[in-house]
Amino acid sequence: MVHSGNWKDLKLTALREGVSRKAFTGEGATLATNYFKPGHTPMPHSHIHEQIALILEGEAEFHVGDEVVKLSEGGFVVIPPNVEHYLQVVGDKDVVNMDVFTPKRPEYVEE
Repeated sequence: MVHSGNWKDLKLTALREGVSRKAFTGEGATLATNYFKPGHTPMPHSHIHEQIALILEGEAEFHVGDEVVKLSEGGFVVIPPNVEHYLQVVGDKDVVNMDVFTPKRPEYVEE
């Protein structure tokens, strides 16, 4: 079965103040777009998934383990499984990033 749709039609889910997300999960991977406002509270976390994060708008610092990677539009970082990480907005512009997770994130299915 082929899955298709339009990203604009997906539900935008508020996660906490200053952070929201749209997501789609296929059979083996999850694609998510995250929207961060300046001043949001960073939430360090880890998970079993490999994550590839691509900045679509704005500037951010990705804290991945003991490293900090500053990214702007078009920049990406690969976050290995089980490594603590978080994103912090740099400057006063919103940040939009797209993530690919593998294996899929079942908790994103209902979004």
